[in-house]
Amino acid sequence: MSEQNDFWDREKREEPKVKVERKEGEPTQAFKGASIAALLIGVSAYMIGLFNASMELNEKGYYFAVLIIGLYAAVSLQKAVRDREDGIPVTNIYYGISWLALIIAIALMAIGLYNAGSIILSEKGFYAMSFVLSVFAAITVQKNVRDTDKARENS
Repeated sequence: MSEQNDFWDREKREEPKVKVERKEGEPTQAFKGASIAALLIGVSAYMIGLFNASMELNEKGYYFAVLIIGLYAAVSLQKAVRDREDGIPVTNIYYGISWLALIIAIALMAIGLYNAGSIILSEKGFYAMSFVLSVFAAITVQKNVRDTDKARENS
């Protein structure tokens, strides 16, 4: 019986694992990983869907271009909004173009899916959801990069 107690006592006395110190304002590794995973899953699902789709090559190119424009516009808008919040000068024209580009990308996706006669409704939902996931994840990854850089500068 004393051997069992000795076993449990040794376990309690072991040093705790080293905790990784995060800088103030830096996102956790779990949040960074989840954001990157969401981006990879969203873009991969969208691209696999396009690859396997039975649509013309020009249609596939349209949906690919809309995804790329949407991702770029979302990251650009997030950066412009954050720059303004941090007191970094952003011209009104750049800020407006960033909003316009994102709105156009979303509108092109919606219009393209609405008018796509060769795509069944479940596929339309698939493209819409993977597009939204990809755009949101791109914004989150950009935010994480910015927060990590800022936290490291301040330390």
